[in-house]
Amino acid sequence: MSVEIMRHALAGVSGVPVTAYDAGGEVEARVTARVYQRVAAAGIHNIVAAGNTGEFYALTPDEIRRVHEAAVAGVDGKAPVTAAIGRSLREAIRMAKDAASMGASALMSHQPVDPFAAPAAQIDYFRDLAEASPLPLVAYVRAEGFSVDDMVRLAGHGNIVGIKFATTDLMLLTRSIAASDPNGALFVCGLAESWAPTFAAAGARGFTSGLVNVAPKLSLAVHAALARGDFAAARAFVAKLEPFERMRTKFRNGANVTVVKEAVRYSGLDVGPVRVPGLPQLDRKDREELHALLRSWRETGDAF
Repeated sequence: MSVEIMRHALAGVSGVPVTAYDAGGEVEARVTARVYQRVAAAGIHNIVAAGNTGEFYALTPDEIRRVHEAAVAGVDGKAPVTAAIGRSLREAIRMAKDAASMGASALMSHQPVDPFAAPAAQIDYFRDLAEASPLPLVAYVRAEGFSVDDMVRLAGHGNIVGIKFATTDLMLLTRSIAASDPNGALFVCGLAESWAPTFAAAGARGFTSGLVNVAPKLSLAVHAALARGDFAAARAFVAKLEPFERMRTKFRNGANVTVVKEAVRYSGLDVGPVRVPGLPQLDRKDREELHALLRSWRETGDAF
């Protein structure tokens, strides 16, 4: 897919579906494809396969490949499929070529998790991967310590279509957008709906979402409000979904995927528990609070 088409998709909602497991704890490709099918049918603009909400770091490379296959099958051409890749540079390059061969539209590289990764060298990692990639690349910037020059160098690579900016360093974000070529990589809010209005005010376009697994209408409503510059309406929608996002932050974000998977299960798809080190399941109190919220969303037609 062309860089320009992907830039347009990234300016929308980038949904990250969950990965389903069977009773034995193995990836359940059929149910996983069904999750992707629902998200695509809801009209989400870009769909990220095996991202963080899909438990990327709990999956083996072979399992990541299975999730990519399920995503391409489930989406069935209704939206771009951006395949998540990462780990060592050599592994990431292999994943990139593999994802391209199965029909992915673009790639999203997770940040290097090496404890000794230097900021400038992480930019080298993304740029080297972009050089070797047969598809446009989204760079997932989650670590701290980058400079404006680092961001400009990242955004200026011809095959890097977007930067998923997932820190709260808004000064860096604002200065980087101002210093970068407006025709280069798109800066995207990587912290979901709750931060989307703030990031949009700083100049970012689009945002990522795990909420799309259960309430894509709310995600799209936030996006539509921001697209027309109606920040008051966007904040009103964010207030409606805030209890869901706040629950995901429990245990230092250890409940992030757990809340989403419980919500998907409540909607009628058994996607199995979260793999450790994520929180496998919610306790009774949190589960009851989540179910009550989902019932209220169903009554207004916002959730599956």
